Amino acid sequence: MEVQQVVTDDTQARALVSIGELARSTGLAVRTIRFYCDEGILESRRSAGGHRMFDPESATERLLLVRRLRAVGLGLASITDVLKGERSIAEAIAAESTRLDIEFRSLAWRRASLRAIEAVAPARRAERLALLAAAQDSGAVHDCLIRFWRRILAPIPWSDVEKWVYWNVPEPPADPSVDEVVAYAELAALVAEPDMNRTVRQQYWRCRPDLIRDSRGLYVDVGDVMADVVPLVSEGVRPRAGGELDRFVNAHASARGERDSPRFREQLLIGATDTDHRIHRYWALTGQFFGTRVTVGQAHHWVYDALAQSVQLAPTESGERPYRGIIANFP
Repeated sequence: MEVQQVVTDDTQARALVSIGELARSTGLAVRTIRFYCDEGILESRRSAGGHRMFDPESATERLLLVRRLRAVGLGLASITDVLKGERSIAEAIAAESTRLDIEFRSLAWRRASLRAIEAVAPARRAERLALLAAAQDSGAVHDCLIRFWRRILAPIPWSDVEKWVYWNVPEPPADPSVDEVVAYAELAALVAEPDMNRTVRQQYWRCRPDLIRDSRGLYVDVGDVMADVVPLVSEGVRPRAGGELDRFVNAHASARGERDSPRFREQLLIGATDTDHRIHRYWALTGQFFGTRVTVGQAHHWVYDALAQSVQLAPTESGERPYRGIIANFP
C-alpha cells in the first residue's frame, strides 16, 4: 500500500513537488508514477488539498532505480524486494539471470525440435512429432533417465550409486542440435518401454538375482572391473579371457556364495539380454553426448563378449564345447 502523509507545514510543502512536476523531471508518464504509488513502490505525501506530493530528490532517485531495473527485465515483485531491502540488487539480478537461462534453454529445445520435424521426410513427420512432443521438457526427461537407473540399481542405496548414475546419464544440451534433441527424445522413449527395466536389470545383475547375497559388494566389484575395461575398449582391444573377465565372474560368484567354474559361467549367460538391440541403441545414443568417452555400456558389452567366448571355447569333460550363443560386439 502507498505510504502517505498529509503535509500541513507550508515551508515543507514548498520543498515538495507535484506528480506533474515529477513526471516532467523524470520523463515518466503521470499514470506510471501513480501506478508505482499504488503498488507501494514510490512514497508520496498528501497536500492539504489532497494532491500527491513528492520529495524531488528521493523520489527521482527511486524512480531512476526502478526504471533501470525494469530496463534489464526485472519484474515489479523483484524490484519491490530490492526497494524494501529484502533482496540486494546483485541477488535480484542473479535470480533474473537464472530465470532467463531456464527460459532460453526451453526456447532452444523447442527450436531444435521444430527444426527436427521440418528436417525429416514427410512420411515420417507424424512419427517424429509424437517422439519429440513427449520430450519437450528436457529437465523432466533427464529426471526420467535418473529414475530409470535408480530402479535398475535399486538394491543399492542411492548414496552409493548417485555418482555413477549422474556420470552415465547425459545432461540435456543447453543449445541442442537437431540430432541431439532427437537422440535425447529417443532415450526417453527407450526407458519408457514396458519391459526395458527388466531387460537392463537382467543384463546388469545376470541370472537369479534373488540368490545374490551381497548386492553392494557386487556393484562395487563390477564397477572396478568396468573401470579397467574402459581403457581396453578405448584402445580397441578385442574382448578376451584374462584378469578382467576372471574378476567379473568372481564378483558374481562371490556375491552368490559360489565359485568360478565353467558351469557357473554358463549360468551367467542363461537368459542373457546383452544382445537386445534396445540396450545397444541406448548406449549408442548416450555416446552421442559423451563424444569420445567410452560408455559403461561398451564396457559391459566387452565383458559379455569375453564371457561368451570363454564359455564357447571351454570344453566339457566329454570334450564338447556346449555354448553356441550369439557374440555381439558393441559398435
